[in-house]
Amino acid sequence: MSERYPDQWEADVVLADGGTAHLRPIRSEDADLLRVFYARLSPESIYYRFFSPRPTLSDREIAHLTTVDHDARVALIATIGGDMVAVVRYDRLPGQPGTAEVAFLVEDAHQGRGLGAVLLEHIAAAARERGLHRFVASVLPDNRRMARVFREAGYRAEQRFEDGVIELVLDLEPTETSVEVTAAREHRAESRSIQRLLFPQSVAVIGASRAEHSVGQTVLRNLLGGDFTGPVYPVHPTATAVAGVRAYASVLDIPDDVDLAVVAVRAPAVHEVVEQCAGKGVRGLIVVSSGFGETGPEGRARQEELVRLARAYGMRVVGPNCLGIANTDPEVRLNATLAPTMPGRGPVGFFSQSGALGIAILQRTAERGLGLSTFVSAGNRADVSGNDLMQYWEEDPATKAVLLYLESLGNPRKFARLARRLSRRKPIVAVKSGRSTQGVPLGHAASALSLPDHAVSALFAQAGVIRVEDLSELFDVAQLLAYQPLPAGDRIAIIDNSDSLGLLAQDAAVAQGLDVRKPVNLGPTAVAADYETALTEVFEDDGVDAVVALFTPPTIGGYDLSVPEKILRLAAASNKPVVATYLGSKGMPQDLRVTGPDGMAAEGSVPSYPAPEDAVRALAYAIRYAQWRQRPPGRLPDLPGADRKRARALVGEWLAGSGEPVEATEKQAVELLGCYGIAVSEQPADGVPVRIVTTEDPSFGAVISFGLADETAALLDDRAYRLAPLTDVEAAELPRAIRTAPLLLGHRGAEPVDVAALEDLLLRVSRLGDDLPEVARLELAPVMVGPAGAVVGRVALRLEPPRGPRPELGPRRLG
Repeated sequence: MSERYPDQWEADVVLADGGTAHLRPIRSEDADLLRVFYARLSPESIYYRFFSPRPTLSDREIAHLTTVDHDARVALIATIGGDMVAVVRYDRLPGQPGTAEVAFLVEDAHQGRGLGAVLLEHIAAAARERGLHRFVASVLPDNRRMARVFREAGYRAEQRFEDGVIELVLDLEPTETSVEVTAAREHRAESRSIQRLLFPQSVAVIGASRAEHSVGQTVLRNLLGGDFTGPVYPVHPTATAVAGVRAYASVLDIPDDVDLAVVAVRAPAVHEVVEQCAGKGVRGLIVVSSGFGETGPEGRARQEELVRLARAYGMRVVGPNCLGIANTDPEVRLNATLAPTMPGRGPVGFFSQSGALGIAILQRTAERGLGLSTFVSAGNRADVSGNDLMQYWEEDPATKAVLLYLESLGNPRKFARLARRLSRRKPIVAVKSGRSTQGVPLGHAASALSLPDHAVSALFAQAGVIRVEDLSELFDVAQLLAYQPLPAGDRIAIIDNSDSLGLLAQDAAVAQGLDVRKPVNLGPTAVAADYETALTEVFEDDGVDAVVALFTPPTIGGYDLSVPEKILRLAAASNKPVVATYLGSKGMPQDLRVTGPDGMAAEGSVPSYPAPEDAVRALAYAIRYAQWRQRPPGRLPDLPGADRKRARALVGEWLAGSGEPVEATEKQAVELLGCYGIAVSEQPADGVPVRIVTTEDPSFGAVISFGLADETAALLDDRAYRLAPLTDVEAAELPRAIRTAPLLLGHRGAEPVDVAALEDLLLRVSRLGDDLPEVARLELAPVMVGPAGAVVGRVALRLEPPRGPRPELGPRRLG
């Protein structure tokens, strides 16, 4: 082989039905694998591939097909459980620079699972890496399935019919359509893989011990106690029954199909259990066992092998070292967790990375009367992650709001992309631990973040994620978003029967930057009719967007017990959100609850908070999120004068043959900026000095930051951050996001700077950073921004060879 084996092309992928497969380059030692694969093919599949009957392949053909140079001749195979199930290959066409012929072959039993589409993504990425620009594919007219794979890929394509064969020519340059097609397929596949975990027809508990309070028996009893709608099979090496249910010595001994297996055996025994589950055809694993990545290098190696083996056999893994999963849907009633308390049915989907904290989270959820649709505790998050759950919850009609407890981000750029899309439809409320260190727990299959925490918060906000400080705030916000409508604006009215409560709420609203009118104090003797009159007035007032209703018992005497009924009835009839501080209650009190058929809170229920400050804070989070949703998503505008192709050529030339970082000369930096229509001037200019930096972050990709270029801004770390590339809306927000923004916008009568010119500069710099992952750091400082425009004074540029393609720019793969 003229090229080394390209292990960067290996990948685990999720297929259209939610199963998994492993993709890798073919090897010469795959000869027997290819023979067996070929023997399983139907005559029709062989005819479609070779355009003639070919019952067997000769030794010479086998050698030719398995011997490649990973450059002019490339082949990728898909394997499931060690069996080859599909192959795609390209061969460069002589005399046609940048062009190769591509062909597929998918085993009949695995056709229709999306293998052709995902193989095309990966072979196209490999081809681009090798300098190819187009594929030519010859397809028989009757081979409609393969023709559809090419046509629906989203690439620019030409088609011609000649000698009874359709010839397709695909331009391999990614297009907006091809990127959208890839993302849509990824979404469907990953959503389906989670659905298979959450809606099993049957569950096996492997390691179901007879010892009381053991891990295995706890999961088994919770499954039985939760009234799971399918059969539950305990697996124990010697017992004939566990918890009164017939047990089996191995999962292989279970006479019926098993969809989901909960694994509760010692860590060293998990490998054998996974192989048995694969032989049984289990679709998913929940590994509650500890002793993996959280224990050190040996455990991490065991964890990586667990995931490798499970994916190779088509299974997703929750865990290891996790609490489990739950689905309150009455069609399944799945409680495959270690938690003694499970909340009732409700509109909230909850993802937690902490197994230990998960029990407390579920208990606090239940105490508040907050209902869950689904719950997943990922533990070490070796496979199934919050990204997967967001894919599922986006289309799940039972989930209205999403809660995340995060200790790490495995693929932050993908997280931002998915969150931005999901947040347009459903709110995401997140707690991210590790604020002070940005570190991650030992067992997690993720790297620490390099950006400062306030930058991570800014990137969350850019994606519409509501990041709160702690778990109390998480529940405070969730109980509002789950049961009340979003506010149309930030104008709030306060109705109370205590001056003290009203003033506390007013102060909190002002501190949150809300537009608050003077509280309406009804007095300590207020009765239900007083609340009805006041609430009716504010609900009918077009100048009010949200209502804070405060009610505390008088110090002397009783109180009108029908007050909460009035608040609830009027709130349910309004499209304005209502939050309450009712008798110091926390959560969804019965008196303020619209009761569903199962006794749980339903839409229209009014959340209550122990203190008015808590109620107002939760409302402020909801208002800011609603304002984010109301803003247009923005677009990536055209950049007149930009020559992106020349920029790529320059960077490639400057880094050619260098495996080390390169500090570009000022002349080079100026030349590169010129490719994006950015001029640099040595002439002094008047204006406010600002600093624009784009960096290639190992976790988030290209990140742009903005702030004033002075000592005060540096001392206060007054910088705003966004992911590149910026939309026009984000470019307009960025200069206004810093605390010192008034100095740009006309502070104390000063003439405002040319903000439009600044926004255009930010758009161009962010596009440069996004286009060129080789740009490790580009700093423009100072940029003098005045009423007449923006002038770049100095520039510094550092280039580094990329460490492989950004995950978001490559084909679909599991992290």
